[in-house]
Amino acid sequence: MSILTVENVSHDYGGRTILENASFRLLNGEHVGLVGANGEGKSTFLNIITGKLMPDAGNVEWCKRITTGYLDQHTVLEKGRRIRDVLRDAFKHMYELELEMMAIYERMGEVEEKELATLMDDVSEIQTTLEHHGFYMIDAKIEEVANGLGLGDIGLDKDVSELSGGQRTKVLLTKLLLESPMILILDEPTNYLDVEHIEWLKSFLKNYENSFILVSHDIPFLNDVTNVIYHIENAELTRYKGDYEQFQRMYNLKKNQTQQAYEKQQKEIQKLETFIAKNKARVATTNMAKSRQKQLDKMDIIEKVRDKVKPVFVFKEARASSRFVVEAKELVIGYGEPLTKPLDIVLERGQKVALRGVNGLGKSTLLKTLLGILPPVSGKVHLGDYLSPGYFEQESSRENKNTAIEEIWQQYPSMTNQEVRAALAKCGLTNEHITSLMRVLSGGENAKVRLCKLMLQEVNWLVLDEPTNHLDADAKEELQRALKAFNGTVLLVSHEPEFYESWVTDVWNVEDWTTKIV
Repeated sequence: MSILTVENVSHDYGGRTILENASFRLLNGEHVGLVGANGEGKSTFLNIITGKLMPDAGNVEWCKRITTGYLDQHTVLEKGRRIRDVLRDAFKHMYELELEMMAIYERMGEVEEKELATLMDDVSEIQTTLEHHGFYMIDAKIEEVANGLGLGDIGLDKDVSELSGGQRTKVLLTKLLLESPMILILDEPTNYLDVEHIEWLKSFLKNYENSFILVSHDIPFLNDVTNVIYHIENAELTRYKGDYEQFQRMYNLKKNQTQQAYEKQQKEIQKLETFIAKNKARVATTNMAKSRQKQLDKMDIIEKVRDKVKPVFVFKEARASSRFVVEAKELVIGYGEPLTKPLDIVLERGQKVALRGVNGLGKSTLLKTLLGILPPVSGKVHLGDYLSPGYFEQESSRENKNTAIEEIWQQYPSMTNQEVRAALAKCGLTNEHITSLMRVLSGGENAKVRLCKLMLQEVNWLVLDEPTNHLDADAKEELQRALKAFNGTVLLVSHEPEFYESWVTDVWNVEDWTTKIV
């Protein structure tokens, strides 16, 4: 049975066709991966099926009485509320039933016997519903899922306004999983999750009895949990049965077959056009030429396979730094409250280091402290000579009102319009992206603009905080190649071991330094 049916949906944005006559169906129990390059329209499609965005044409029809849950990373968490309070919201309807039951109990002492029997039936029905849905085990259920995603390490009584980006994502995801909707809609759920918690989520989704639609650029994760792939490319939506690896094989086969058919047809067209040109003027052969022209006119023209422009990343290298890039003595980091034991850190020129460890232990804080953006709680940081650091922040400011082209110009005002456009195009951005506001770009497009800004700077020390979040497979592969080729020093935070394991010289585990219980 089809739970969700999308028929002939089309949508344009800023003069650009995002979806054209797109159709989609979700069957009960299907685990769908929605894939495509950055900016192809995956988030737009999710916004359309969840009713946040009206399509220009087409229909979206959900099966009746279906409950859906959407992981929206832009949800605002209200200051003053504890993590536990937010997670309990997943059971809001059950708490409301409990309040209704308590109100009925209060009325029982004021009614006649006939009405009392009705109220007793109501109470019994509510009690059965609460017990059936595990209402009296809610706190245990919250603890179980929260611990699975690492919220227990943070503390469920912590104010949500004090959370990092990764911790915030964990809260939203935990609440969604606790709601246990019939359809899960997950937009890049592994962003900001640690390796062990990605594994927990992978196991959860593999065993999820209901359906889900998942957008992710984490290919191993996607491959392990999906059984249907929908691919968005050039405004078209195509369904493939199987996991991501099976999709890749079928997609490449289809692409090669289309290319071969295109080339064969082009030769046939050229042959017909040559014959027509030679014979249309001669009386003896004009009828044959007309026949060939009719044959040509009736031909269903095959479009040439359009390959997506792949980004090219190259970091400009400044002169070499001194041997020691960073030397930290008795360093304690944190925001007032210490996050680490006293550390002695030495980072040498040419070292490429990945920082790993669960969220909330201070990976981003360490980067900012070493760069001098944050003061240490105690201890000292000594930076080497001739340093030219380049810093990629984990999250872009939501208050940014610049367009992509203005974002580059603001830092490099001497560049011409053509030079800025060429630099952004090299990073895989189209003209539509270049003139769009930073805050309306997809996560991947936004990251490419910020990477472009970094690549225009001469650097000998790259400090990168989760640079692969939101990047599509091609961009991730190219960034990996560029970092391998970079001759300077790299300090990287990443939750994707498969991205960095083949080229880093060292891995530092923050869990070895923390003052928290891990």
